[in-house]
Amino acid sequence: MPSILLVTSSPRGNESLSTKIATEFVDKLKVQHPGATVVTRDLGQNPIAHLDTVTTSAIRKPADARNSEEAAAAKLSDELVAELLAADTVVLATGLINFNIYSTLKSWIDNVARAGMTFRYTAEGPQGLATGKKVYVVLSAAGIYSEGPAMAMNHAVPYLKTVLGFMGMRDVEVIYIEGTAFGPEAYEKAIAAAQDRTQQLALAA
Repeated sequence: MPSILLVTSSPRGNESLSTKIATEFVDKLKVQHPGATVVTRDLGQNPIAHLDTVTTSAIRKPADARNSEEAAAAKLSDELVAELLAADTVVLATGLINFNIYSTLKSWIDNVARAGMTFRYTAEGPQGLATGKKVYVVLSAAGIYSEGPAMAMNHAVPYLKTVLGFMGMRDVEVIYIEGTAFGPEAYEKAIAAAQDRTQQLALAA
């Protein structure tokens, strides 16, 4: 039975286009796979704390080597890793803010990028362990960052593809909702284009 992990990161709640399109996309995937289970992490409404000294130490140790404080600190990170590893499909939603992803999504990545769990170091170099997954990135932006002169300022997509690939997730599709600041017509056009793309991707999934 397919398992879908939906991770949204916008603090804008119902006003977030990335959350809206990503959620609609998951609904479309469920139509194609009626038995699919969905796990949702809304990082905008329930942000994950950035790594601190205790958590950083805890997640670098095996569970039986942690003290009680470290065990409590590592509990959420362990849950996040388990959710990621259990998923067949991952949908990540973020706005483009200051040319990169929301810090809430970065904190999620910092918790799931775990040596020995989602990647490992070998004599031949790093090896991703979170393999066999399809990843969709839903990215909303006020300007046009998928092409043209501003493309060089889009650090979100290169970063996500790099860190996801490092963990073994190399099959990544990007769904843009862009140019939303160019007036009402452009706003509606951007949404419609993203909805068309998600429909096509859902049918192909």
